[in-house]
Amino acid sequence: MGTISSAFNLISGALNADQSALSIVANNVANANTTGYSREVPNWQENTPVQINGVSYGTGVTQTGPTSVRDRVLEQRLAQQQQLASASGSRLTALNTLQSLFTPNSGSSTSTAGDIGSDITSFFNSFSSLEANPTSNALRQQVLSSGTALAGDVSNAAASLNAQQTALDQEAAGLTSQVNSLTSAIAQLNQQIQSLPSSGSGALEDQRQQDIAQLSQLIGINQVTTENSGLSITTTSGQLLVSQAASFQLTSGPAGGLTHFFLGGNDVTSSLTTGGGQLGGLLTARDIDIPNALAGLDQLAYAISSAVNAQNNAGADLAGDTSNAGDIFLQPTAVTGSAASMRVVMTDPGHIAAASASAGAGDNSNALIMANLSNLAIINGQTPSNYYSQFVSLLGSTVSEVQTENTAQSASVTQLQTQISALSGVNLSDEAAAMQQFERSYQAASQVFAILNTVIASALNLGVQTAVS
Repeated sequence: MGTISSAFNLISGALNADQSALSIVANNVANANTTGYSREVPNWQENTPVQINGVSYGTGVTQTGPTSVRDRVLEQRLAQQQQLASASGSRLTALNTLQSLFTPNSGSSTSTAGDIGSDITSFFNSFSSLEANPTSNALRQQVLSSGTALAGDVSNAAASLNAQQTALDQEAAGLTSQVNSLTSAIAQLNQQIQSLPSSGSGALEDQRQQDIAQLSQLIGINQVTTENSGLSITTTSGQLLVSQAASFQLTSGPAGGLTHFFLGGNDVTSSLTTGGGQLGGLLTARDIDIPNALAGLDQLAYAISSAVNAQNNAGADLAGDTSNAGDIFLQPTAVTGSAASMRVVMTDPGHIAAASASAGAGDNSNALIMANLSNLAIINGQTPSNYYSQFVSLLGSTVSEVQTENTAQSASVTQLQTQISALSGVNLSDEAAAMQQFERSYQAASQVFAILNTVIASALNLGVQTAVS
């Protein structure tokens, strides 16, 4: 073992290892600005020593290839926070659009609901005006005009909500192909990574991690690491999306007038709604927030239309008719859909029953009662104005709550990205120090190599004086 030849082999290995380490550092520097790149470090492995006469002699070092510096726990935490932030972000966007429908005097082109709160007040105030002169045709026409404004704004709001729901439905359906493209790519990368030694899969793992990051922003996922750096991915409720080299396609189709989503033939729409990611946020807005707003408007329209119609038919119109005064609004047959169908159907203002059934045409008793409907708890135990005010306040509270969630989740995403960058990102100062270290190591090995070369030259030229530098 203690031969010059073995010394040459040992120091040649050191030169090769140092040169390989320098190549790794150079690659890090070259990729300092590459998105998703994780810095690599050389793996040093001491060669198996030999025993000669009971004495152990080292045989040098081998550089076994680069290893990417990454923390899988941090990466999974980042993916989890990204899907939460993406869900709240897409839901917040939808909620802001929804809220703009009910923002009075906003000047926004989306404020198709007008100011329903003011409409309610104006409508019932028109009956108060009619009390002073119940035979006035102009005041009677004002009742129908203010009713038309109220019904128009309510029905426009319902139409806008339905249109927004359709738009969200189409946007959600459009994510299916993106999800499937990413799961297919991840499955293919799984196969490639598992076929390579761990020291040669850094670039593929970086690409897989970028795909997972994109997937987690689209849909809520869980990750399970398998042997040989493989990975299985499920939805947050456990349905398989990727298992090693196999991917499972998310499909979509109509059900109940909306797009539903399926995995393995099972309807997973409900679990995706609460699972996170952009899809979860869109489905929450589509299936929860908008239906809640529509239900609130339906209650408002149903209660006002029914109460006003019933009271108008309880009085006498301008002609003294107590049986054919008729409905002011289209009479709803059910609560659901009342807002979309709300409209004024009375065309003759003379049929407004301002008088009580037992009084003459100049009486204002029934107009007084209809005006007083605004002070009665005719909608779920609340007055019309208070009900609508609470409706708007609850919507505002929901927007504020989701905004707070999104801000906190986005901050968490930023914090985790900073931690991962500090661990896996390329620091040029650190790389410069590493390069200097490996250069010195290479120079030292080169010097030993030169000395060995001189020694062997001296051995081959016995008797000839040789200087060793």
